[in-house]
Amino acid sequence: MNAGADRYTSVAIALHWLIALMVIGQLAGGFYMHNLPDAKAGLKFELYQWHKSFGVTIMLLTLVRLAWRLTHKPPPLPAAMPQWEKIAARGAHIGFYILLIAMPFVGWLVVSSSPFADSVQTYLFGVVHWPHLPFFENVADRKGLSHDFAELHENLAFAMIGLLGLHVAAALKHQFVNKDAVLSHMVPFLKRGAR
Repeated sequence: MNAGADRYTSVAIALHWLIALMVIGQLAGGFYMHNLPDAKAGLKFELYQWHKSFGVTIMLLTLVRLAWRLTHKPPPLPAAMPQWEKIAARGAHIGFYILLIAMPFVGWLVVSSSPFADSVQTYLFGVVHWPHLPFFENVADRKGLSHDFAELHENLAFAMIGLLGLHVAAALKHQFVNKDAVLSHMVPFLKRGAR
């Protein structure tokens, strides 16, 4: 759709929902595989490979989405919406972009800095080789550094969960309390909340 339309473009909508579904899957899968016992090492390894594949995919799709967003104007927020809510909405969108790029990148740092990086290669979906970042060959304590990156990755996951919760709550507020068209911008078949 053109700038000034009453909803996001079809490309933006498709990217939004595809990335959202993958992020929810990544969060659920990440906590599941992290808590698997050592007796399930084979399954855990396989799940980590899938986790890396989807993480890289999310990062690349987010870069596409960001480029699309910078070249396609989104629908306007309601004129009656308080200024602080508009600032919060923009801040949340910026926060999502930061997290959607930072989380996979930090995950990439985790595997690249791992002491097992030389022996365990990453193949996206078992097919496309994804290289490790080259900064860690001469690091003395690779295990400790990788652990620190893993802690950061987990903290970013909790930040994503919090931001997702706020995002969903705000969308529902617009639909059922404000009864405006904000949610229908991203859900084309949805009508604005009944008055």
